[in-house]
Order: sequence, then C-alpha cells, then structure tokens
Amino acid sequence: MSKMELLQECAQRRQKLMAKVGTGVMILASAPLSYHHKDVEHKYRQEADLYYFTGFPEPETVAVIAPQHPEHRFVLFVRPKDKEKETWSGYRVGVEAAKTLYGADAVYPIGELDEHLPKYLEGADTIYYSFGQNEKVNQQVLQHYRQLLATYGKRGTGPKQIADSRFLTTPLRQYKSDYELAQIRQAVAIAVQAHQHVRAIARPGMYEYELEAILEGDFRKGGAMGCAYPSIVASGANSCILHYVENNRQMQPGDVVLIDAGCCYNYYNSDITRTFPLEGKFTSEQQAIYDIVLTAQRQAIAQVRPGKTINDVHQAAVHTIVAGLLDLGLLAGSPEEIIEKELYKPFFMHRTSHWLGIDVHDSGFYKQEGEWAVLQAGMVITVEPGIYISPTIEPGEGQPPVADHWRGIGIRIEDDVLVTEGGHEVLTAGLSK
Repeated sequence: MSKMELLQECAQRRQKLMAKVGTGVMILASAPLSYHHKDVEHKYRQEADLYYFTGFPEPETVAVIAPQHPEHRFVLFVRPKDKEKETWSGYRVGVEAAKTLYGADAVYPIGELDEHLPKYLEGADTIYYSFGQNEKVNQQVLQHYRQLLATYGKRGTGPKQIADSRFLTTPLRQYKSDYELAQIRQAVAIAVQAHQHVRAIARPGMYEYELEAILEGDFRKGGAMGCAYPSIVASGANSCILHYVENNRQMQPGDVVLIDAGCCYNYYNSDITRTFPLEGKFTSEQQAIYDIVLTAQRQAIAQVRPGKTINDVHQAAVHTIVAGLLDLGLLAGSPEEIIEKELYKPFFMHRTSHWLGIDVHDSGFYKQEGEWAVLQAGMVITVEPGIYISPTIEPGEGQPPVADHWRGIGIRIEDDVLVTEGGHEVLTAGLSK
C-alpha cells in the first residue's frame, strides 16, 4: 500500500470524525518519547488515534479537528525543521512539508500551540480530548479550557465541557476498512511464516531465546516494523505464565512450547499463539489438555458472527473447558455452579478475546451501560482460550487436588478472526493447529 493510499484513507476517516465532532473541537496528542537508562530513546511509535486520523508518525505533534472553524478544519502542530537535531535523531517532516504532504488546512510549529490553540477552541461548545501519557499537552488543554471558561461571560461562546475523545473515535476504529484489513492480512502472513519456521527447527537443547531471535528476524525480513508486543517463547512449566517474556530457558525433551508472537505491519498487528510438542508428540496428559483447548477454541470461533456478543464467544470457551476439566477429574461439581462461582479460574483466568488493529488490544468497548458489545461485520478480534496447570496451582473451594502428572502443562491457542456479513473468517487459518 502506498503512502498516498494511507493519506486518502486518513482524509476519509477525518470526514467521518468531523460529522461526530459537530460544533465541538477535538484535540489529538502524540505519544511522548520514551527513555530508558537516562538518555537512551526507545523506538518511537505514534499514539494510535492521532495516527489513525492523520498518518503523521512523529513525536511532539498535536492535531486539531475543528469542523466549526470557517477556514481551518484540520490543523497540525509539528516539530519544525532543525538541522542540528536531525543530525542526532533523524529527519523531520517540518511545518511546510506537513501541510503539503498531510493535507492540513494549517500547520504551526509545536512551540506555538499555546498561541494558536485558543482560536480553534473559542468557537466550540465542547472540547473532545483523552487525557493520556502526554502530561505537557494534558496541562495545556486544561489551562486553555479554564481560561476560556473564565471569560465565557464576556464572549458568550466557548467550550462548556471536556469530553473524552475515545467515545467518538472508538466506534470508527472498530470497523476495519479494506485498507486496514490488507495491512492486518500482511501482518498475519509474515507472522504465520515465522511461526512455521521456528516450529520446524525447535529441538531439545535449544534455548527459548534462539526461537525468539529467529521469529523476530523473520518479522523484519518479511517487511514488518517489528514485534507487535514482546514475544513469548515459553517451554515446559513456563507455558503456565501468561506474559512470560524472559525466554531464557533451555528446552528439554518432553516439553510443550507455547509461542505467542505477532508482528506490526504499517502500524497494524497480528497476534498468534500456538502450542506444540517439542519432539513432535504430546504425552497423554499434554494431549488431553490440548484437545480441550482446541475444542474450546473451535466452539468459541463458531460464535463469531454478527449479532452475537463478545461474551458469547467467551462463554462458549468457558463451558467447553469446564466440561473437559470435569471429565479429567480436575474439577468437581455441577458445571453451572463451577461457572457461577468461577471455580475454573485457577486453570483459565483470562478472557477469550480482545479487539485487534492498530493497537494489539485495540480501541473498543467490551461493555457499555451493562450490555456486552455486539459483534458486527468489519470487526476483528482474537480468540484465545487456554488451560494453565501451574506447578504451584491451588484449586478452588471444594475442588480436588491436582496430581503431579498434570502440573506444569500450559496450553493456549490463539487466532485472529474477522467478523463478516455471513459469519467469520479466521485470518490466521494458514497456521496449522
């Protein structure tokens, strides 16, 4: 996809956003630069909402969406060109080029935000802004709101309230366009190849970090920006740790290996988990747990279609896992009581799905006013049930003890699923289970 296609897409998104903003004004702030060990900068990633509506990738940026302004409906504040700083930290787009390339009606240096922002706020009745990690802009927005509110009586116009911008941006971001789906599909294709590669070469005696390095090298070779999140390569009992990222254990004969890894392509992410036997064949206990998780995932994916809720997907997984653990004697009692009291949670402690897009856990409400989110065509979610029998697991109230031969087995299977008009499409179906 070309840069021009992205910017055309962003222009269409802004038109939809302006219709929602109406007589208000929206302010979108960039993510702050992140530092580690004093002056070492992390690789920069733009704040998702700002990128979604502008395509502008640089830090120290503010976008203003002002549909009610007579001339400047889309305004950018960006870093000016600076030869010395660019020598150290890379080229900048600059003020003039930002206007030409990104289609803004006006562009100012970021240092002039306090000077120019009030003229876009004073004609609006509401400021839409999400208070996030950019504390400098947080304080600037509050300061201007207070000043305009204090002088409202003299003008008779100006913002009367601040509302969280996510209530307007989230419904737009949840429905993926053809352009977005193309990026996600490419992120999936790159990650699928990387998973296939490491599964083919994994052997006892290798270290988890060797597989991690190959995975992440394949991501970059495939054209990805990098990892969607820190890769999890968990062997043996490490497979029971949900967010295990040390990846420093030497893999042993008889291990299961759980790999949860995805990549980012043009800001869009894949998120895949597969669990496999290191030597090609599960033990009977590993196979029994794997079969339950695989069945649970299939049952959950079957619920992915328009009109179903995201909780319907989760409940399908929960019911299947509870039934399977009851059959194995790892749970006891009635399924209804186990589910009501959440006695299964020592084995399955997380939700089954999250939204997927520019953010790995993408913008989206799971519940509003007590009602679960209803799935609609164009949404993308993960489906990732799991069973984790930690070496230190403590069963719930009134539950049987866990025998040693079950301990240390962790299984998760995760796919990325698009909701379609007729049901669903498993985007990650190219990676076998």
